[in-house]
Amino acid sequence: MKAVSLPRRRARGAMAAVGALIALASTGCAMQPPQPWEKGALARPEMTMGGDVLGDRFAQHIYTSKENASGGNGVGGGGCGCN
Repeated sequence: MKAVSLPRRRARGAMAAVGALIALASTGCAMQPPQPWEKGALARPEMTMGGDVLGDRFAQHIYTSKENASGGNGVGGGGCGCN
């Protein structure tokens, strides 16, 4: 039997570690539907992407005022910020 050099042995060990890490990561991210008792927490406004409606409107108003542009997002008016 032929002796394997140290760099090849390390490479094999690293490949085995990467393979084990991928296998572990793929089993940990299995999606399951939420249980009925979890749906109440998921339905809260804080859990949505745009949970702060007033803050989003204010940020959009500032953006349209600075960019001197309007439209495409349901907001009318000019770029001066007075509408």
